[in-house]
Amino acid sequence: MTKDPKFTAREITKIGWYTARMAKRGIAGENVHIGDLTRKVDRIIDGAREREAQQAADAAAAAKAARKASAKAKNRK
Repeated sequence: MTKDPKFTAREITKIGWYTARMAKRGIAGENVHIGDLTRKVDRIIDGAREREAQQAADAAAAAKAARKASAKAKNRK
């Protein structure tokens, strides 16, 4: 199982809300469908993973650009 990403405050709130709704439906009985809420939570988690991957890629690109600029500045001296 993959590690959960760091969530934003909004994502934590939404997951908490959907979890509470799932619990409420669970109290109603075993035959109550909670698949729609489960999919919503999964979508939030997937979105957070994509956001983290994009942030990591952006940080790597920024670091590469900084190294390139630094090397270029050293060559000018």
